[in-house]
Amino acid sequence: MIPSLPGLPSLHWTGADGEASVDDASGALTLRAARGVDWTNDSTGGPWQHAATALAFPAPEGDFVLSARVRVLGARSTFDAGALALWSGVDRWAKLCNENSPQGEPMVVSVVTNGFSDDANGPLIPGDAVFLRIARVGAAYAFHFSVDGAAWHFVRLFRLDADPSSISLGFLAQAPMGDDATAVFDGIDFARRSLTDLRDLT
Repeated sequence: MIPSLPGLPSLHWTGADGEASVDDASGALTLRAARGVDWTNDSTGGPWQHAATALAFPAPEGDFVLSARVRVLGARSTFDAGALALWSGVDRWAKLCNENSPQGEPMVVSVVTNGFSDDANGPLIPGDAVFLRIARVGAAYAFHFSVDGAAWHFVRLFRLDADPSSISLGFLAQAPMGDDATAVFDGIDFARRSLTDLRDLT
């Protein structure tokens, strides 16, 4: 059964059915990624991978903001991640991740895919949790992160070459190199509002 989250439209899986649960008391969403699942459209020509599945809802018309605190529980393999994601199809998607680096350090990682994936590492995360945010601003999308949920830091601004009505917005867990990964999303907040300054968000 697909869970529901307070304040969000009805949810669906972008791919095959995944494993999800919601804590009724806290509203926290837990996703468990199966072994070897990921989203990547390798720019070097490697095979595309889309076995991961996001729990998502149709992105509304106009500007919006979705944010959550994201943790990945337990020991982490390389590239294990919890992420906020945009999905239109296998060649048009984006994700903002709390991802484990090859050096074993959690970091903010963003991927924007218009055909091939533009994969960019951001700052290291102090601890196991980080607040992530996706905002639509007109025809563009903005990614931000925060260590405390109050002061936000700019990651990137981009467009997806996709019909806005085809885009779903939601939550993703991945475990491309490991046996599994469990990501927890709490403090989830969704609002139909506009960001006025993408680089001064204290």
